[in-house]
Amino acid sequence: MSKDILILIMPFIISAGQVLFKIASRDVAAFDHNSLLKLSVNAYFIFALILYGVATLLWVYILKHFPLSRAYLFMGLSFILVPIMSYIFLKEPLSLRFLAGAFCIVFGIWLARAA
Repeated sequence: MSKDILILIMPFIISAGQVLFKIASRDVAAFDHNSLLKLSVNAYFIFALILYGVATLLWVYILKHFPLSRAYLFMGLSFILVPIMSYIFLKEPLSLRFLAGAFCIVFGIWLARAA
């Protein structure tokens, strides 16, 4: 797999983990012992932790092959992907302002990468 593809996959993994954490949060009534125990066996929570573990290892690999300033640009895509995934999987609303902001983020990544 190309190293350039990995730098694009990273925001997808992080965004998926965020959506899974949100789904897992449904089991947390309060920040108390019972909720934390329930959360510790929640499949969504466990899978999100696994994704974050994989993402951490992938991030170290990416940083070995790319300058941090270049690699971190692509993490900005998670600001687009999380709301889109939230819309798809959680039925959370999207607005025209979000779409305008998403365009600005993509344009900013393109502009900074071209520099």
